[in-house]
Amino acid sequence: MSERKRAAAVIVRDGRVLMVHERSRRSGGGEWWTLPGGGIEPGETAEEALRREVFEETGLIVSKARHILEMPYPSGMTSVYAVTVIEGSEPRLGHDDGVGPEPLGLDWLPAPELPTEHQGVPVPPLIVVVPA
Repeated sequence: MSERKRAAAVIVRDGRVLMVHERSRRSGGGEWWTLPGGGIEPGETAEEALRREVFEETGLIVSKARHILEMPYPSGMTSVYAVTVIEGSEPRLGHDDGVGPEPLGLDWLPAPELPTEHQGVPVPPLIVVVPA
């Protein structure tokens, strides 16, 4: 069986990166912060999945997306995009559909130092585990 492909968005505002706080539905699965994004559905391109997932998880509408790199993620390779969203919109936590991780919140977390190999886009680790 092949790994599932994913797409993730790096959305930066005022030197901070938008991250999603999630909790596993499995007993003892823990919590983490991750970039907005998710699985690419059959028939979707990575950019189409990115736009859908960003809207579902944050309510934000992507105005521009630029592919910056491919990164491994626990559930599959991830296409990471530098994303610009429609001006004046504020993120809001998406609806919990009862499938996959439980969404707990959104926050703007400090951006890591700018890595030159990604054309100045601050790419944090895709997933940051919250200590128990």
